[in-house]
Parts: sequence; C-alpha cells; structure tokens
Amino acid sequence: VWGALGSWLDIFLALVAGLLFGWTAGAMMRGYWLRSLQLDTRGLFRDLATGGFVAGIALLIMTSAFSFNGTQLVLMLAVPAIGWAALGVIATQESTQAIDQSRGMAWLIGLAVAVILLFVDPDGMGLEVQDSILRWSFQAAMVMLLIGWLLGLVVFVARQHLANFRPTTFALIGVLLLWLGSGALYFSTGEPGLYGDQIFVILKDQADVSSAATIKNYDERRRFVYNTLVQKADTSQANLRKTLDQFGVEYRSYYLVNAIEVRGGLLHRLWLATRPEVDRILPSPILRPHTEPETVSTGSEPRPAAPQWNLTSIGADRVWKELGITGKDIVIGQSDSGVQVDHPELAASYRGRDGNADYNWFDPWNGTSVPTDFGGHGTHTLGSILGKTVGVAPGATWIACTNLARNLGNPAHYLDCMQFMLAPFPQGGDPFKDGDPTRSAQVLNNSWGCPQEVEGCDPLSLITAVRAIRAAGIFIVASAGNEGPACSTIKDPIAIYDEVFSVGASSEAGDLAPFSSNGPVMVDGSGRVKPDIIAPGMHVLSAFPGNTYEFEDGTSMAGPHVVGVVALLWSANPNLIGDIDRTEQILTQSATPFTGTLASYVAPGTSTNMNDTNQEPNLLDQLDAAATNHACLTKTDKTTIPNNVAGYGIVNAYKAVQMALGK
Repeated sequence: VWGALGSWLDIFLALVAGLLFGWTAGAMMRGYWLRSLQLDTRGLFRDLATGGFVAGIALLIMTSAFSFNGTQLVLMLAVPAIGWAALGVIATQESTQAIDQSRGMAWLIGLAVAVILLFVDPDGMGLEVQDSILRWSFQAAMVMLLIGWLLGLVVFVARQHLANFRPTTFALIGVLLLWLGSGALYFSTGEPGLYGDQIFVILKDQADVSSAATIKNYDERRRFVYNTLVQKADTSQANLRKTLDQFGVEYRSYYLVNAIEVRGGLLHRLWLATRPEVDRILPSPILRPHTEPETVSTGSEPRPAAPQWNLTSIGADRVWKELGITGKDIVIGQSDSGVQVDHPELAASYRGRDGNADYNWFDPWNGTSVPTDFGGHGTHTLGSILGKTVGVAPGATWIACTNLARNLGNPAHYLDCMQFMLAPFPQGGDPFKDGDPTRSAQVLNNSWGCPQEVEGCDPLSLITAVRAIRAAGIFIVASAGNEGPACSTIKDPIAIYDEVFSVGASSEAGDLAPFSSNGPVMVDGSGRVKPDIIAPGMHVLSAFPGNTYEFEDGTSMAGPHVVGVVALLWSANPNLIGDIDRTEQILTQSATPFTGTLASYVAPGTSTNMNDTNQEPNLLDQLDAAATNHACLTKTDKTTIPNNVAGYGIVNAYKAVQMALGK
C-alpha cells in the first residue's frame, strides 16, 4: 500500500538478495543455534520462547549490515520480529529438533527481507529525509513488526497442531485468498506498476544555432532557434525512435539537447551504447511514487510593511520611486518546486491570471493544470523576483514550470522546463509540435543545481541547452550553490557554464555568506572564474505557501535578485531585450565592489543543498569550515575583478538601471 516497485531488474535483484539473505540466516541457525537446541532441548515451550528471541537478535545483527541508504534501518525494525515465527516453522510436537526442515525458516526470512527490498525506494530513503518515503517506510516496518509478533503468537498457541499440520485443500484455498486479498489491496490503494530509473541518451549530432544572435527581430530569432532544434532532433532521432518503437520501449524525445530519455535499465544501456548515433548515456533517476497527499509548507512571518534590507541594499526601492521602473512588460520564467498561484504577492502578475494555464504553466511531475507549490522553495524565490512587496521587479509578469516537485530532479525534468521556457505549449501539448517561442520567457531563474552523483548530470549534459537559450536572446541566471566556503565548489550544471550568469550570496553586512559556493570551475577543466556576481542571500524574507512569508538563506535566494534587476533593465530600456552581452556588461560594470570578508553567522534554516530548503545545517561544521577553509577567500585578491568569491561584486540595481537609461 505504501511502497512501489522498481524495474524488472530491481525486482529480480531484490528477490535474489532477499533469498540469499534468508539462505545465509537459515544456514547460520541450522549450523549453530538449532544444533544446540537439538543437543540440549528444554521442551517445545522454552525452545520456542527463548530460541525465537535468540533468532531475532541474530537477525537484528545481520540486517544492520544489509542494504544501504537507510533501508537497513527498516530491515532492523521489521525482520527480527519474525524470529519466533521462523523458529516455529521447524517445530515438531515435542521440540525444535527438525533441523532438516530449516529450509522453511530460510524461505520465511528471505521473503520477508525481499518484500522490503522490493517496495522501499533506497534513493528516497537516502536523499529525501524530509519526504514521506522515509515516514511511510518506517510505518510499514511497524506493521510488519506487529504481524511478525502476531505470527509468533499464533505459532506458540497452536504449536501442537502446527507440528502435525499437513497441507489440505482448505488450507491452500486460504493461502490463495490471502494472496488475492493482498493483490486487491495493492491494486486498489497502492501504486501498481514499475517505477525503475530511466536513462538519458545524448546523441552526437547537436544543432548549432549560434547564428541566431545576428537576427535583429526578437520573434524571428526565437522561432529560428526553436525550428532549427526541432528539425535537427526529428531528423537525427528518426532511426533510433523507429527501433525503440519496434521493440516496444517507452521513451521521450528532447530537442533543446538532442537526446532521448529511455525507460529502461542495464540491458537497454548496453544495447544503446553500441548505436553509432549515441554520444553518451547518463542515469536519469526518479523517485518512486507514494500514496500520501502532499502537505503544504507554510511560513511563520507576517507581511512586511516596508521593503526589506535585501531590496534597499541593492537600491531596488530607489529604482521604483525615483526612476519609476518596476519591470513592466518583462516575462520571467521560473523553474522550481512550483508556485502558489493565488498568493497575494504573485497572483496579479501571473500571465495566466485569467484562468488559462496554456503556455503559462507546465508540471511534468504531476500534470497539474494550476500552478501549485508544496515545498515553498519556488514561491519564495519567485517572490524575491517580482513580489508586490518583497520583489525586486514588482511590475514584471511570470510563467512557471515544476522541475523540483519532490526535491530531486534529473536531466530530463530540468530539460522539460527549459524547453517550456524557450517555447511554451498548451496543457497536454507536444513540445515538438505545439511550442510557441514568441511566448517564451525573457529572463530565467534557476535556483537549482544538477549534481552528477545524485541527479545524473555530467558537466556538459545541459551545455547545448543553455547555449541555444542564450542564442534565442533569453537571459539565464543560476544560483551558484551552497557548498562553500571552500574553493572550486561551483561544480554543478548549469551554474558552471560561461553562458549563464551565476550568482553567489552575500549578507546584510556585505560579507560573503559562508555557504556560498566559490570558483574556479574545475569540474570541466576550464578554471573559469565564477560566480559572476553576488546578491543578498542570507535572512531573506519572501512569499511562502498559504499566503504566508518566511526568512530563507541560500544562493537560491540570491539568484532571484539578479533576475529582478535584469527585468528592471529590460523594462527601462527595451532595446536591451535579447542583448545578453550588453546586459551582462551593465550588471558587471555597475556592481558594488566587494570589500567584505566571510560572514561568521549562519541563520537557522540555511539550506546546505540548493534543492532542499528544509534541511537544517550543522552550524559547527560550517563555522569550522569557515575557520579552516579561507583558502578561496584569502588567495583571491579582492581588488582583482572578477574574482572567485564575489565575481564583479554585489549587484546594484539603481546604478545598473541608470546605466541602461544612459544616465
């Protein structure tokens, strides 16, 4: 009811692992404990009572070293409880001397372990400590524990009858009914189906759309990029799609990176690696579903009465009051955990506020037709961009896509949203046929990273996508990451790319946030200086689901400030729209030089994972790191611009808009 199966390979391996565990446990029981009971029995009652306890302790020790990512904790809770039932399987009328019948005990233990391995998602256990996968797994383990104890009690009470038991038609019918009842429960209230990981197949032939930058008309420029990418993907993927269709393999095609996500495992990967058109194959991990309804996170702060420090420190309030610029007519693209569509800060600026989500909202996770946000990360970051009272550009408009619905993405889901931002499509539409690049977002916020070891992105997995989006004249902002203060901690796509404007985090005092990731970028061997700029990212107040507000920390909070500033620039001077080079030049030349040091304070609630705003940091570890890891800060000459801690300095909205206006 509470779990979900993986792939066929996952199922096979779980059964093999569980049965091997049961065989090992049975062999140990048979060779040691059961043999001692045979030599020195104290009668069936005492043998079952004490022997079952010893069997449970042995299983507890064995399960503590079995499986990974926290699944062993579930095994430790559930499996030892069947110690009494396992011993009862081999009990005769007089004692527990039927060592030759210990295969039944091995089967019982093995299947109990296999069931847990089958239905528990180890990725969810290891990566989503805040997700309900963990809670449901332990609740299921508690139910198994109670069932194990109940079976042990049945064995004890009916020990004499069970010793003489022989299979009958009535008993077999009873077993069949139990299995049918379990199946009915699974298919009616559980998550039937297979939910194994996918693989992301990147093709060698990638489209070159760099010439789009010379096209003067903005609509024609975007259409050229979209049409060229789609045509290249359709042509180069044709043979591979045909073969996949012939074998009945499920897949999804992409054009922004010429790639195909294939629903398959090891065998598919080995086969696809032999195809001449395939460049490389990446994992595309996805969490298995669960039945629990999502709960909405809410904030605890009231609506602010005046602009907060993060807005006044970069001069955003002066831009509104003195220059009359609010970001009007600029479309922001938000790819995150979602958005609370009717939040007072955001409702009026949604492009689909008339109730039409076509071309305005895309949810590749759950298929929702209305912008929704359970975790709060997306609502908070969008609020900092254009919230009525908490945003840098309150006059701008937004569209959105969900790439972090459950706090874990993969190359395909990130690409789903990037494609939607380039060429939005109607609800249920085909990105290849129904995309409309003239309705694209103009400035993109990306408060996320795609680490290779967790989500499958290698350093170059999304480079083609960001180059195409930039060629289309769309400005891309990415948060630098929260793995500072060590050097070379900007290491995940898309913040590592030169085509992306990467943002680190500063404090109210103008110091560098201790969690803010630093350059140089070494993961791709470039040694590239990053971040490009820093912005307020500590103790930032913004919108949160439930019409609430909350303080948050992270480079996720810093990036949106720069997105808002770009909206102000392009609203102030429409000639800048699509001119990425000139816009970057204005941002860097107008930045306030960084003269601070490493902030010594981390506010509660700071996220150490850019995709997880609920993770509580270990303050001592971070402060120790700040004390011993000054290398990036001290080795970087702060008078050198740009540098690998603050880029060109702290973003200055007022000075940037003045430059855009020619003042």
